[in-house]
Amino acid sequence: MEGEMGSAPVGITKVKDLTPRSSKVNVLVKVTGVGEPKEIPSRFGGETKRVAEARVGDETATILLSLWQDQIGSVKEGDVLSIENGYISLVRGHMRLNVGKYGKMTKSDKEIPNVNTEIDLSAAEQERGGFRPRYGGGGFGGDRGRSRRRY
Repeated sequence: MEGEMGSAPVGITKVKDLTPRSSKVNVLVKVTGVGEPKEIPSRFGGETKRVAEARVGDETATILLSLWQDQIGSVKEGDVLSIENGYISLVRGHMRLNVGKYGKMTKSDKEIPNVNTEIDLSAAEQERGGFRPRYGGGGFGGDRGRSRRRY
């Protein structure tokens, strides 16, 4: 634990503390891998966009970082990144860290010697907006298994 005091600037969020509602977060992460870019259709029609995913993490956990357009190719495995004003989005129910147009991603000379790859925040499926997914055949809350009305 030598040198731990003051090693993380004030306001740095640890990866394990990120949630689907995290926004305006500052994280310091190390890149452990970068995927191939993919073309995805624009949400509003028009031209496609390029996105690649980088696996990033700190000593607490890892998460996938979405790299858009010009960010692709700017990071490589082993880089330590300082992300300011980042946010979490859900891609098919799985958390992604994003920099976005109001955020900033810069390479840092700080070191993260050990990344905890045992905990992957992007692996677990998250619930959207506080709604619980319904399993089984309908019903609300506690009436599961009892008589069900058919409409």
